[in-house]
Amino acid sequence: MGTHMKNWHCSDRIVAPSLLAADWGKVTEEVSRAINSGADWLHMDVMDGHFVDNISFGPDMINAVHESNDIYLDVHLMITRPDHYLSRFIEAGADGITVHLEAHHKVGETLDRIRAAGCSAGLAINPNTPVEDIVPFLDQIDLLLCMTVHPGFGGQAFMTEVLPKIEKAVKLREERGLHFHIEVDGGIDATTTSLAGKAGANVMVAGSSTFKAPDMGAAIKAIREA
Repeated sequence: MGTHMKNWHCSDRIVAPSLLAADWGKVTEEVSRAINSGADWLHMDVMDGHFVDNISFGPDMINAVHESNDIYLDVHLMITRPDHYLSRFIEAGADGITVHLEAHHKVGETLDRIRAAGCSAGLAINPNTPVEDIVPFLDQIDLLLCMTVHPGFGGQAFMTEVLPKIEKAVKLREERGLHFHIEVDGGIDATTTSLAGKAGANVMVAGSSTFKAPDMGAAIKAIREA
């Protein structure tokens, strides 16, 4: 089991390389490489071919990483029925589980179940979803994920139109005296990290810009310091 989220504050810059961009022929070695290169968390995108038009991996992949390496596993469920599959991802060793507001489930109940299992609860919103829609659930989350691309495929360009949503989320968090992390995912590198960080995001999910960089350590350091 990786380190619990409470060891990080929402003002800390956290770099979470995305396993989607790793070499899946040697997954456990790739995770070790990320850890040795300075990764704080490992982001794991679960896609069901239904909620998004791509299929990635399921609980067995989370378990394989959990059993072989010690890093915080930030599991992002891009699936239609997160409530139905939730217990499998908890048992597989997820440390944090993020579900989509737009998926088919009772959002509040799902978030409660994640926390009751001792995991950190995240809520994700797609680029077209207004940040106001998450207001009823703000006190149930440890993390808000603002997608900075349309979810489903890696390698897309960062959408700057999401930046005002991040700023609004920061304002909502301050008004309510809450401490949830704000994560961005999609097109993240040192340049876009600088934009997202200025807007108020602190968790940077980076796929291609980390795993596919000539020097992963230098790439992670650049994102951390951007």
